[in-house]
Amino acid sequence: MLRAPYASDPARSRGRRHPEAPAPTRSEYQRDRDRIVHSTAFRRLVYKTQVFLNHEGDLFRTRLTHSLEVAQLGRSIGRSLGLDEDLIETIALAHDLGHTPFGHAGQDVLDDCMKTHGGFEHNLQSLRVVDKLEQRYPAFDGLNLSFESREGILKHCTRRDAERIELREPGGVAARFLAGGQPSLEAQLCNLADEVAYNAHDVDDGVRSGLVTLEQLEQVPLVHRYLRETLADYPHLTGKRLLAETIRRMLSQQVYDIIDATGAAIRSAAPADADEARAKGPLVRFSPEMRHASTELKRFLFANLYRHPVVQEQRDRAEQVLRELFHLYLTDPSRLPADFADSDDHARACADYIAGMTDRFALKEHERLTGKKLIA
Repeated sequence: MLRAPYASDPARSRGRRHPEAPAPTRSEYQRDRDRIVHSTAFRRLVYKTQVFLNHEGDLFRTRLTHSLEVAQLGRSIGRSLGLDEDLIETIALAHDLGHTPFGHAGQDVLDDCMKTHGGFEHNLQSLRVVDKLEQRYPAFDGLNLSFESREGILKHCTRRDAERIELREPGGVAARFLAGGQPSLEAQLCNLADEVAYNAHDVDDGVRSGLVTLEQLEQVPLVHRYLRETLADYPHLTGKRLLAETIRRMLSQQVYDIIDATGAAIRSAAPADADEARAKGPLVRFSPEMRHASTELKRFLFANLYRHPVVQEQRDRAEQVLRELFHLYLTDPSRLPADFADSDDHARACADYIAGMTDRFALKEHERLTGKKLIA
């Protein structure tokens, strides 16, 4: 499908922080995507927790498979809306590059450890990874991505953090948080595709793990509807096939709902170009009914999966691992690799190093430094 007038156009990108000549065979957003795929941080996502620790099962999602699922959903929806698929894929693949080991447990620990040093937020860390921490090019730090890719990566930002970024980059990727604006439609879509993806795959992983059951999930209206539809068409279906078909139908309907609701919002706002689309308020959306249903599913997963005693026990141990690592590095910089130990901001260097770890490396490093094996 041809790119719509309101889509981001790589030929009209706001550019890169360090000017580069155009690539002869790729658009600006294709170039960004390729840089992300070849980055060290992207490869590390394969051993970073989504919900279940990596060693707990080969089939559970990791940050890498989650990012791929977000990219697939985003491109499918974006294609129907006439958005730039390459930018969608770029943002989706990069949105979790700054995530810590052990999922949100790691985020919370590092934020607490850094509370007197500016805090820690994994979304800001993703931007930090692509702007500074990746070291691949002779002329600059980071990946030197386009404005539009960086804008999409910076999904959340407090006013305090936005003001800090604005001082370094006036009118840049944080300006919208101060002015009350929106990112590109491609970035808005990635935010919603992220929600759709993790709801669906956490249902899948939750049931496969045995921590939640389809019987429990049947109390959630969104799951109940498509489970009943599946059984109406296949009365004898059970087990993995029943789960997979229920999730497939649930995903499909959410995709169609976003396409319909967003298409209607775009037609009503009638933006002439990508910048006008930013100024029209959030346009990528669920219908009110699907928004409510998705929120109900999130509440169920939070109460019954993310706070399940088994998950919580592993979370508590993971938090101890990262907290002890942080204080070991903070009190003795010689334990850090040289390029981190030499930093002028020692606390931030500790957070950068830990945030870049995979689950298994963090466990090995903790055992090496403390002699303790907290997670088998």
